Amino acid sequence: MINQKLKQWIQIAISLGIAIWIFWFLYKDIAIESLLEQLQSSNWFWIGTSIFVSFFGYFLRGWRWTLLIHPEQGEKVTPARAYHATMIGYLVNLLIPRAGEVAKCGVLNRTNGISMGHLLGTVILERSVDLLCLVGTILLAFILQNSLFLELAGQLVNFDDLLESLRSNLPIVIGGILILILVFRFILKRFRDHGLINKIQHFIREMGGGIKRINQLENPLGFWLSSVVLWVIYFLTMYTVSLGIESTANLSSGEVLLVMVMGSIGMVAPVQGGIGTFHALVAFILIQLGVTEVDGKIFAAIIHGTQLILVLVLGIISWLSMMKLPTWKQPEQT
Repeated sequence: MINQKLKQWIQIAISLGIAIWIFWFLYKDIAIESLLEQLQSSNWFWIGTSIFVSFFGYFLRGWRWTLLIHPEQGEKVTPARAYHATMIGYLVNLLIPRAGEVAKCGVLNRTNGISMGHLLGTVILERSVDLLCLVGTILLAFILQNSLFLELAGQLVNFDDLLESLRSNLPIVIGGILILILVFRFILKRFRDHGLINKIQHFIREMGGGIKRINQLENPLGFWLSSVVLWVIYFLTMYTVSLGIESTANLSSGEVLLVMVMGSIGMVAPVQGGIGTFHALVAFILIQLGVTEVDGKIFAAIIHGTQLILVLVLGIISWLSMMKLPTWKQPEQT
């Protein structure tokens, strides 16, 4: 048990160390005066608007969660409690990546008596839908900004030479694809009882089954609409901040969408609060859009910093609010 806890703390320390190193590497050459000057010249009406929009998004995420919770035991979860549990989860994620999902379930388990198994199942379903929305958003960004996507890919691969090589070796290419398909099928059959293969297949089955279960909810339309609106809110959060900063005020909505996609990918990284990875990817894509390196990094710092402060404030308030509530007890049978 001690070794397991030690291993977990080592993993936390490593991920935090990586996040801090990436952040330091990005900003070591940025003068604090440049950041302060940008903060002073920013339009805080738009940045404040982004904070308000984010708050609504957090509450909407809590409300969406209640649509999935159907406890056979315990007390019905109100949107307010789901929101507070969600914010506590975000707060915990700032210390331990991904632990917030378990923490927010633990909160409702304590206050409402709902089983952890049921709650964790709803969180997995939420994350599956969020993954689908992220993929859909990436595809939308590609459609709107396909020229930039191709330009970035062209910096890594010479497509003309690649196409010419494929044409001249077409029989070999087709044969290689067929061999890969056969090898893939062989591996699935040969190692179908392997733990990793089972986990992948189980995840795919659970994801498909979970999406089917959504249509059996009391309010499936509300769930799907709220899922889409959440990503609209993420976009508006990014867009309003871009309007408030002079260097990004002229970005088109399609370009801001691409910045949001890169930021979302950065937040998925297993580091505390996306620190470092968010900044690196957002700054990178802004530079490709013509924003200077310094301005791109400062933009990433402002939007991430305001969201970080918001999560800290709201998370602590939610934690204090939920800790005041008594532990749920099974009503005595009469």
